[in-house]
Amino acid sequence: MKNKLYNLDQVLEQIHDGQSIMFTDLHGLCAPDEIIDGMLEKGVKDITAIAVASGRPDEGLGKLITAHRVKKLITTHIGLNKSSIQEMFAGEMEVEFVPQGTFAERIRCGGFGLGGCLTKTGLGTEYAEGKEIVTVDGEDWLLEKPIHADLAILKATTADKAGNLYTKGTSLLCVDYMGMAADYVIAEVEDVVETGQLDPEKVIVQAPLTDMVYVRTGEKKPLTNSWKKRIAKIQAKEGK
Repeated sequence: MKNKLYNLDQVLEQIHDGQSIMFTDLHGLCAPDEIIDGMLEKGVKDITAIAVASGRPDEGLGKLITAHRVKKLITTHIGLNKSSIQEMFAGEMEVEFVPQGTFAERIRCGGFGLGGCLTKTGLGTEYAEGKEIVTVDGEDWLLEKPIHADLAILKATTADKAGNLYTKGTSLLCVDYMGMAADYVIAEVEDVVETGQLDPEKVIVQAPLTDMVYVRTGEKKPLTNSWKKRIAKIQAKEGK
């Protein structure tokens, strides 16, 4: 099976101005940081970014937003990134907010070749303005159309050389759906193993969907103090 390991320069050759790009990002965590840094150095601009959250001003996707490289953002949350808020209100970046469950479903529809999904979320609110209402058995539903992208840049915990990807715990962040909903898929990973060494039951994105694997060269990103405190509170509630 083809070896899909590539260096950063080879990865950056696939990333261009104006592309629609899906990113894994949760307020700066679980983001493909080294590829994002490479995009900044290359000068990539005018992209449409699609991510659960918009990072922080100096973390994850937020670094591209702060540098004014994002033309449009499709996301569920920008509250922890003041750059996103400022650029949105200044009219410098278009922001499309999507409820988080709907966000995942729209990406799933994009990957599975579906025409959209029907939901009650947002029905009868400003969010539904301009969207199509579909009546099924006498009930109204909001039609949410698929999200597809030119490129998905994913962060995964481990890959094998063939491109099978594994993500640990809550770092999933629509990785599985994004891996199907983009024309080209690049993964930044912490570790790589030989093909066949990943437990098939733990593979989140299968090798045929992955085009390139980049093994990050820097140290694993440490948790910030704020995230350490949040995790400690969760563990305390769970009695761990």
